[in-house]
Amino acid sequence: IAKMNIQVLPEHKLSSVAPLKQFNMEKKEVELILVKEQNGVHPGSADDVVRETWGKKLDFLLSVIGFAVDLANVWRFPYLCYKNGGGAFLIPYVLFLVIAGMPLFYMELALGQFNREGAATVWKICPVFKGVGYTVIIIALYVGFYYNVIIAWSLYYLFASLTSELPWLGCKHPWNSPNCTEPQHINGTILGNRTSYSKFKNTPAGEFYERGVLHIHESRGIDDLGLPRWELAICLIVVVFILYFSLWKGVKSSGKVVYVTATMPYIVLLVLLIRGITLPGAMNGIRAYLHIDLKKLNNPQVWIDAATQIFYSLGAGFGVLIAFASYNKFENNCYRDAILTSTINCVTSFISGFAIFSVLGYMANQHQVNIKDVATEGAGLVFIIYPEAISTLPGATFFAIVFFIMLLTLGIDSAMGGMEAVITGLSDDFKILKRNRKLFTFIVAFGTFLMALLCITNGGIYVLTLLDKYAAGTSILFGVLIEAIGVSWFYGVDRFSEDIERMTGFKPGIYWRLCWKYVSPTFLLFVVIASIVTSGELRYDDYVFPDWSNIVGWFIALSSMLCVPIYAIYKFLTLPGTFKERTAYCITPEHEYHMVMEGNVRQYKVRQYKRYNYNYSLPICI
Repeated sequence: IAKMNIQVLPEHKLSSVAPLKQFNMEKKEVELILVKEQNGVHPGSADDVVRETWGKKLDFLLSVIGFAVDLANVWRFPYLCYKNGGGAFLIPYVLFLVIAGMPLFYMELALGQFNREGAATVWKICPVFKGVGYTVIIIALYVGFYYNVIIAWSLYYLFASLTSELPWLGCKHPWNSPNCTEPQHINGTILGNRTSYSKFKNTPAGEFYERGVLHIHESRGIDDLGLPRWELAICLIVVVFILYFSLWKGVKSSGKVVYVTATMPYIVLLVLLIRGITLPGAMNGIRAYLHIDLKKLNNPQVWIDAATQIFYSLGAGFGVLIAFASYNKFENNCYRDAILTSTINCVTSFISGFAIFSVLGYMANQHQVNIKDVATEGAGLVFIIYPEAISTLPGATFFAIVFFIMLLTLGIDSAMGGMEAVITGLSDDFKILKRNRKLFTFIVAFGTFLMALLCITNGGIYVLTLLDKYAAGTSILFGVLIEAIGVSWFYGVDRFSEDIERMTGFKPGIYWRLCWKYVSPTFLLFVVIASIVTSGELRYDDYVFPDWSNIVGWFIALSSMLCVPIYAIYKFLTLPGTFKERTAYCITPEHEYHMVMEGNVRQYKVRQYKRYNYNYSLPICI
């Protein structure tokens, strides 16, 4: 700025920077320089390195869509919709999308794009909350430990599908038990009065998954893991290599990979949908999926399911959106991006339900049972029920291959997002990691591989279930709640809106401001409480985990959540001055520390707030 002979004015005088027009510079370029100056980066300094940006705008959009659209869109939403009143479930789902999901999505994109930092260093805006950044980075790392294993399962199934006869088609394989029963021989007598078809694990598809892939029959529980399965280890190595070579050069490389991984699921979904609706019984499945039962809305669990699904589906809080947006150009319209990508994500979930339930309707028709007997969610849907249905179709090998390619690509770009959040978050905080990105990326990828080995043992499914419940359950909800409070109540919605105006040229309306300040934190508090209240005992099918495993689980959850108070205490104790001055430093953006020394703390002031025809006193941080 000094080289351009432009004077940097105090922020409260920033509105008077109109004379800058005479320098024939684009306003956005000047704003970017001002932001860099605020972040302590001075022209000519060692840190004054131009931040990498996406090669094209489409790279960013596909990366965000690829991350948000993951396995849960296929294996969770359709079943939740069916279970909770069909079309009626869309009422709370869309409501929570509009009042909480989109505002949080928009907030994270704007936060990352304006500050151009990862999940940890973005908290220069309010240093006491930097622990939130470490919380979400640790959670993203934990998720990588077991999410990569699910991708490895998909790859294993893909390799297993490269045969003329699918291996889950009969009961004559080495892994089958004496109780294995061909689907055509299963009737009410075999199932029993209380067992639905989807819960019956002695089908060829069920035994291939549990005995052929997981080898769960060789483990007595979580305290009897055994050694890693070499077949799954090879698949896991392939997955880790794909992730490494997709991320080692930053967004320049990952931005090209998503052209395949983010678009392929839509192509395959269209193929499966077209094939599915032509099957006998498909319309019965679709009608069951869309049936409207408004009485279900009287059940609080329906609203809890809608709230948790919209939160986890959009992927806010993992640091990924902040990391991705930090590589945007400063003037990018993040508002439009937030609306577009979050809408595409939710529409994808809805459309995938047609592909899933058309096939479930076909299965129910084949076995002469109700839809509820074959409907399920999670791994049981995509690794047992759906593969079994595919195996009965003409051209079964082709449809099995394309289905597992879809699962593989759905998982890869989501895993890429989580790993990028870790890499960007830590490399922005520790510059030595940024200078050695390729080595650091390898260390992260290899570290997740080593930890994932626990999940591919004979009892690995128990470790995976434990991590899935505790690593990113209440802890991620807690992290996003603190993040929303930090941005809205301490940094301030008014100041945050001004940041967005600098980038996009317009300030967010009162709707977004009210959502950020009141609705989103309330929503998150509701989801946190609901997740704790509805948390039952930890179990996998009929296996109940021992008490010590729950203690380990809570230790894992607390290991990330405690970063928030620990860092806050550390920050407060290491700052100079009196109690009031330390508090001021903790909640004041780092580029305004000189104002604290002058006794001019913006957060401590009150002013008359006159906007949108309101006139009342509010803290300046609002």
